[in-house]
Amino acid sequence: MNYSPQKNRYSSMIYNRCGASGLLIPAISLGLWHNFGGVDNFENYRNIIIKAFDAGITHFDLANNYGPPPGSAEENFGHILKSDLAGYRDELIISTKAGYFMWDGPYGDWGSRKYLIASLDQSLKRIGIDYVDIFYSHRYDPNTPLEETMGALDFAVRQGKALYVGISNYPAEATKRASEILRKLGTPCLIHQPRYSMFDRWVEEELLDILDEEGIGCIVFSPLAQGLLTNRYLQGIPSDSRAAKPHGFLKKEQITAEILKKIEKLNEIAKTREQSLAQMAIAWLLKDKRVTSVLVGASSSEQLSINLKSIQNIFFTEDELEIIDKTLKME
Repeated sequence: MNYSPQKNRYSSMIYNRCGASGLLIPAISLGLWHNFGGVDNFENYRNIIIKAFDAGITHFDLANNYGPPPGSAEENFGHILKSDLAGYRDELIISTKAGYFMWDGPYGDWGSRKYLIASLDQSLKRIGIDYVDIFYSHRYDPNTPLEETMGALDFAVRQGKALYVGISNYPAEATKRASEILRKLGTPCLIHQPRYSMFDRWVEEELLDILDEEGIGCIVFSPLAQGLLTNRYLQGIPSDSRAAKPHGFLKKEQITAEILKKIEKLNEIAKTREQSLAQMAIAWLLKDKRVTSVLVGASSSEQLSINLKSIQNIFFTEDELEIIDKTLKME
């Protein structure tokens, strides 16, 4: 059956300007870190991607090593792009990254020019496109000159293989230096992708202010702390949850009594807002104007639909914010 997108798909999504650029990015973007690999069900993640596009999500976030196995998420997205979204490439923001281990030998990891450019070429082949909209350095490499890594990003743009560049998982000081280097090269840093959630607030110490000062957008990943900020774990560990999967990043031992106590209290607050805990956790991130977009994952199209409702209420009263802060600081 030929796919035909919803005609009103842009009417309910919020689009935010990415830093000081001219690019608008949806408040909720789809991350393909989990559930889109070769070990997952093709029809399921095809339905998720179709649902996302119908809901106004234009940004799909990949990396060279997403799977498992590594590279399979790019390949799978490429199949869906060719079969269902081929006529809509100019309505999509497709990103990929390089920085973590991808292949054996000295040239398949970290931040060298050799690795980044080779990886991008491989990613383009897997996805089946001529360029990505955003190419990221996936992590800061303390053993490679930052000038080399940023120079590789600039080179990708000048080659026509990327329209914009970004960085991910960079600490605050390295972010500032990277931005200065890229600005001098004439390819400004568009966006930073840090980990950020109610349970992981390191970006608030310094990074968000630097991004604001430098005119860099911010798209956050793991907004639900790998699923902890949902009601999935209040009654134990479901067999189909991330914590139950042997290849997942969330481990059973991370779900402690202290964490469960906080989750229960946060869930009570969410109910007073007529939101699920996941919806409130996403809205809580978007309340900060320095956050351009929140990357959500999904194990089903139904789950994605629920999380999309987060943007219906991203306003918090001062009392709500105070109660949330106290809850998060509970011992």
